[in-house]
Amino acid sequence: MNDPLYPGPMTTNAEPKNTITEALSAWVRAAFVQQFGDDLDLSGIGVVETANSQFGDYQCNAAMSLAKVLKQAPRAISEALVANAPAHPAVDRLEVAGPGFINIFLSDAWLLESVAAIEDDSQLGVPTKGEGHTVVVDYSSPNVAKPMHIGHIRSTIIGNAIDRLHRFLGYRVIADNHIGDWGTQFGIIIMGYRHFLDKAALEASPVAALERVYVKSYEKSREDEAWLTQCRQELVKLQAGDPDNTALWREFIGLSLKEFDRIYSRLGVTFDEVRGESYYNDKLAGTVQLLEEKGLAEESEGATVVFLEEEKLPVCIVRKSDGGFNYATTDITTVASRIEEFAPDKIVYVTDERQQLHFKQFFTICGKLGYETDLQHVWFGLMRLPDATFSTRQGNVIKLEHLLDEAEQRAFDIVSTSSPEMPEDKRREVARAVGIGAVKYADLSQNPQTTVTFTWDKALALDGNSGPYLQYAYARIASVHDKYTERFPDGDLDAHGLVLTEPVERELVMKLLRFPDVVIRAAEAYKPSTVADYLYDLAQCYSTFYQNVPFLKAEEGVRESRVKLCGVTAKVLRRGLALLGIETPDRI
Repeated sequence: MNDPLYPGPMTTNAEPKNTITEALSAWVRAAFVQQFGDDLDLSGIGVVETANSQFGDYQCNAAMSLAKVLKQAPRAISEALVANAPAHPAVDRLEVAGPGFINIFLSDAWLLESVAAIEDDSQLGVPTKGEGHTVVVDYSSPNVAKPMHIGHIRSTIIGNAIDRLHRFLGYRVIADNHIGDWGTQFGIIIMGYRHFLDKAALEASPVAALERVYVKSYEKSREDEAWLTQCRQELVKLQAGDPDNTALWREFIGLSLKEFDRIYSRLGVTFDEVRGESYYNDKLAGTVQLLEEKGLAEESEGATVVFLEEEKLPVCIVRKSDGGFNYATTDITTVASRIEEFAPDKIVYVTDERQQLHFKQFFTICGKLGYETDLQHVWFGLMRLPDATFSTRQGNVIKLEHLLDEAEQRAFDIVSTSSPEMPEDKRREVARAVGIGAVKYADLSQNPQTTVTFTWDKALALDGNSGPYLQYAYARIASVHDKYTERFPDGDLDAHGLVLTEPVERELVMKLLRFPDVVIRAAEAYKPSTVADYLYDLAQCYSTFYQNVPFLKAEEGVRESRVKLCGVTAKVLRRGLALLGIETPDRI
């Protein structure tokens, strides 16, 4: 198919093709130029999807914004455009409505040709616009010697979804887990390890044991000045390369990474790089020196700082009065290192909302240093309990592993009730996918910047707008093909083309063809919830389709068309859920 509107499969040397929205927008802009000349600013002109098919499939509201420039009534502008617009193979007709809206109705024949083209397209029509571009996605970032709790899940799964979206769009993605493996806490942990360690507990659950000795040591440091002094001395020894303390520090990191990897494996999350803050230690002094040489940093009250009054930001300390470096120094150094090693077009950081000021400060400093890489901070709202925030010191943290265990067990109970004949090992496998999917979707289906109040019932909901609902929808849709094969063993789907005989069929086709636009919008806005919303709407549309027209009882030709539409719907659901990191069992 050579239609430039069709965003089909890509080859390495091919130019990225446009989505429907992009192509129609380009066509409308060209029509405006043809009608009114090329001196118009049309950069903001485009089409949008209509909420009601009564008003077309897409709509253009450009006449309203151009009325003053063209000194014509909006409706007159639209009528002139519609009367003289060049033909397009996707467009059946144009109508002017209200004060000057241009309603665009797409051709049924074109829709059928387009949806047929994505049946065997692994990209499902999504253009690989990221080819030739590199993005670093920095997410998860747990701290060494502390178990991951449910507060970590947002950065981990939101970051992983952003990672997956960019890879699907063809970007070279460097997923970097920038772990917290350096800082004042290690003097406290070393002292706790040497005085409070339970070796049996360390063997049973290493990171939990390290957290306990940290908490005990921290509490003692608040009550005992001598203990606090000793903790600081142990930290200085570590920073100076003391062999014993360095060996302990490496042990803490090794034990922590092993546990983190187990959690990541359960979540289906992988990284290209796992580098702690310590990886950049040798370059920190050079960063401060560079800032001084460029006249950006100066001494203030014994510390080295960057003043940011012009940007209306607080002063940023890059070297403390005691000679130590802080997070800003590390993060500026990290940007420079990533630019040198990966030459990324952009670096995306996924952290909670409390770090917004920090990112504004060091992003500004990177700009002053001349770094041209696009730096993006994707912040998300905190995860809270109904009556408090999570705090290790308050002891109200729910361990992430416990959450996943609970999710899988609840899912297992449901699967066992609904499919008791299924072998236990299969039920366990399905329960793992369903339980983890429920946890992920409960988070990813919300706007990332909302604050999430954690409750077990909400996180593990297995019905309504939930991951399990969509997983079940996929399994049900995928089974239609098996039922067709069983009932019509000599049936040949390939011998029949797609047809549209009912409005609900057309509605389903339109939803399927809008998948590429959804993926691009989600990636550009760093909002996986855009995909989740689309998938739920698609499943609801399919449900209406399935309930209102006959499938296997339909006449030959129509029957095969509907079975094929089921197949495309299943593929889109499966791919969409995969972009959210959610598995799709064939049976639930």
